[in-house]
Amino acid sequence: MGHVFVAGSINMDVVATAERHPRIGETVAGDAVLYFPGGKGANQAVATAKLGVPTTLIGRLGTDAFGQELRTFLTAQGVDLALVKDTPGTHSGTAIITIADADNTIVVVPGANALVSADDVAAAVFAKGDVAVSQFEIPLPTIAAFFKRARAAGVTTILNSAPAKQADAELLDLVDILILNETELGFLTGTELSDSDEPARFAEAARAFTRDKIVCVTLGKRGVLALVERRPLLVPGREVKAIDTTGAGDCFVGALASQLAGGKPLRDALAYANAAASICVQRMGAAPSMPTAKDVEDVLVA
Repeated sequence: MGHVFVAGSINMDVVATAERHPRIGETVAGDAVLYFPGGKGANQAVATAKLGVPTTLIGRLGTDAFGQELRTFLTAQGVDLALVKDTPGTHSGTAIITIADADNTIVVVPGANALVSADDVAAAVFAKGDVAVSQFEIPLPTIAAFFKRARAAGVTTILNSAPAKQADAELLDLVDILILNETELGFLTGTELSDSDEPARFAEAARAFTRDKIVCVTLGKRGVLALVERRPLLVPGREVKAIDTTGAGDCFVGALASQLAGGKPLRDALAYANAAASICVQRMGAAPSMPTAKDVEDVLVA
């Protein structure tokens, strides 16, 4: 089995729940305030580790109370933190999240995540069969340096282009598998997309990225559309009652990476990742909602 390396963000999610989201300039009464470990890098690393795959997280924490709590939590989930640095003089990444009727709005304050550097990712020691994962919550030059080293070692690279931001062709050329949702796909391609569009429309937009890579467009309960050698592959999703969708995309990414590190074929890995994400959305929180391998197996055999 390969090893998964995740270079990415580590946040404390401060979650407020309410009956509805406030309009601009409006104050609404909330129901509760909750604190959950999160950050796209941490979420994806936890997802992979809980599925039984050796996982190393590369990132930075502040030397504040949140940093200590996050380190304790991630260690308890089985994530290797040897390459996570404590950074004096800055706070740990923080996300302010509002949840209403299972939908969320998020403001991310990067803190120490903005300081993850090329030197940090240079400490990773790759081997054939490993998988390197990153997202857009750390500096783009750091991601490029991470993927260059991974590619040189023959390692599969997975980029989750979230939150959406423009990336140059040099970085995208280092990506084997690009994972994004319909909002991110629309932003990066300049295409007006809706979650109710037909899969063929997403496939048409995603062809702007294909080149020599696989593009996976996550479609929520409808599943995932993958472009493999420019040919669409639609893997159906699972319809469940969602409680909190905050970590669903990260769960999908981590689960997919775990299966590829285990040598599974892409179609099987996508179906597994869909099942994992369907469990995640039925639980509150981001990193704490990630399922175990047994959880996913129980869903797949049901």
